[in-house]
Amino acid sequence: MIRDNWIPLIDSVCVRYHDEWNLEEGDQLKRLARGASLSWEWLLFKKIGSETMFELMNDFLWSKLLVVILIGIGLLFTISSRFVQFRYFTRMFRILVSGHLFSKNQEGHLSSFQVLMLSVAGRVGGGNIAGVAVAITLGGPGAVFWMWVMGLIGMATSFVECTLAQAYKRTAPGGGYFGGPAFYIIHGLGRKWKWLASLFSALLFVTFGFGFNSAQSYAVAVSLHDAFDVSTIVLSFGLACVVGIIISGGIKRIAKIADILVPFMVFGYILLACIVLVLNFHSIPSAFFMIIKSAFGFEPLVGGGIGVAVTMGVRRGLYSSEAGLGSAPNIAAVADISHPVAQGVVQSFSVFIDTMVICSCTAFIILLGDVYQPGSAEITVTGVALTQASLAGFIGVWGRLFISIALMLFGFTTIIYNYYLGENSLAWFGFQHKSIIIAYRIMVIILCMWGATSDLNTIFSFADITMGLLAVVNLLAITLLIKPALRLIRDYDHQIEQGIEEPVFDASVFAQHGIDKTIWCNSKRGGKICN
Repeated sequence: MIRDNWIPLIDSVCVRYHDEWNLEEGDQLKRLARGASLSWEWLLFKKIGSETMFELMNDFLWSKLLVVILIGIGLLFTISSRFVQFRYFTRMFRILVSGHLFSKNQEGHLSSFQVLMLSVAGRVGGGNIAGVAVAITLGGPGAVFWMWVMGLIGMATSFVECTLAQAYKRTAPGGGYFGGPAFYIIHGLGRKWKWLASLFSALLFVTFGFGFNSAQSYAVAVSLHDAFDVSTIVLSFGLACVVGIIISGGIKRIAKIADILVPFMVFGYILLACIVLVLNFHSIPSAFFMIIKSAFGFEPLVGGGIGVAVTMGVRRGLYSSEAGLGSAPNIAAVADISHPVAQGVVQSFSVFIDTMVICSCTAFIILLGDVYQPGSAEITVTGVALTQASLAGFIGVWGRLFISIALMLFGFTTIIYNYYLGENSLAWFGFQHKSIIIAYRIMVIILCMWGATSDLNTIFSFADITMGLLAVVNLLAITLLIKPALRLIRDYDHQIEQGIEEPVFDASVFAQHGIDKTIWCNSKRGGKICN
C-alpha cells in the first residue's frame, strides 16, 4: 500500500524535473522507485536534492534555532556566573604560569598551558581566515560585530562546559585523564541520559572526523594553490601524508606539535596584523563604525541586512571558537589542575584568543584594504583569496605567501586536533581495538584528500548542519547541569575571597552525584589528600 502511494509521487517528480535532471525513458530512478517505493538511492539520486536539504536545515538551525539558543544560553551563563569571563580575566595568566611549571614535575599528565595550546590549535583554523572572509562577504562588515558578541558571551559558555568536563573526568586506563560532554551527561545527569551521551559522541565523530577535517583540508589546499600554483591533487596527497605521520603518534605527538606550532603561528599572525593596523591607524575608526552600522542594518547596501549579518556572525563565531559546541571539553578534561573552575577560566581565554584577537585581525586586514568594497554589486574575490589579496595590498606579493603558510599551519593543527576528538568518540563506544583505530586513521587521510579537492560551499554546508546538531545536544546538557556548575563557581569564589591564591577542589565535601572523588582526593596537585 505504501509502495503504491509513493509511485505516483515519484512519477510526478520525474515529470517536473525531466529536463533539469536530464532524465531518459526507463531511467534508473523510476526503476528504483517502482521496485522499492522511496529508497535512499532515490534520495541521493541528484546532488541538487542534497543541497536543497542542506539549505533547509541550515536555515532552520542558524537563522532561527541556534541564533536564539546560543545568545540566550550565553547570556544566562554570563549573568548567573556574575560575568565570570570578565571577573577572572587577569587571573588566567597566573593559572597558566602555575600550570606550566607544574607540568615539569608530573609524568603522564598535561598542564593547563599544554591543554591551552591544544585547544587553541583546534579553535584557530580555516574559520579564522577563510570563514571570517566568507562571513564578511555574505553578511557584510556587521557580521564581525556579531562574531564579537558571540565570542564574549561564548567565553562564559566555554567556561561552564570545560569546568563540567574537569569535574566529571575519569582516569584513563593508560594513565592521565579523559572526559568531555559524554561523560558529564551520563555521570552528571544519570544513566538514563546515556542515549544523549551516545548521540553526542556519534555527532562529534561525524562532525570532526568528517565535516571539519574536509573543510580545513579545502581551506589549506586552496590557499597553497593560490599562492604557489600547485595542483590541488598534488596538495591533497601531500597533506594526507603529513597528517598520517602525525596522527599515527597519538595524543603525545599531537601535543608536541601543538606546543611548537601554536605559539609561533598565533603570535606571527597577530604581529603582522598589528603592522597593518599601525600603517593604517587613521582608517581604523571608519572601519569600526562601518562594522557597527552594518551590524544594526544602518548600511542597507552592505551585505544582506541585519538578519544575514547576525546569522553569519553567530555561525562563523561558533565555527571558529567552538564555544558551546562541546569539542573543547574533551581536551580540557585531560589537564591536571587543582580546581575544575581553573580550567574553565583558561578555556574561556582560548575563546578570547580565537575570536576577539585572531578573527579581528583577519577582519581588519580585509576592511582596511582596497579589495573588499562594501555594497559592491559584484564581489569577485571571496574566502581565502580575499584575505590574501587584502594583505598583499599592504605588504606586497609575499603577503599571499604569508597567508598561505599561516592557513596551512592553522588548518594542519586543527586537522590533527579534530582527529583526536574523533578517536575519543570511538573510545566512548568501546571501539578501541587497534584495527578499528587504524581504519579510522585511514578514513581521516582519505577525507583530507577528498576535502582538499571539493567545493567550499558543499563542505561548509555539511559542517554547518552537523555542528549545529552537536551544539544543540551539548547546550541542552550544560543547561541541565547549570546547578552543579554554579556550585563549583561559588566554591572557587569563596576560596578566593578567603585569600587562597590557588583554590583547591575538595571533592570529599562536594555532594554532587557522579564526580569521581578518588581523582581529586588522591592527587597531591593542590596539596590536599582526603579520605
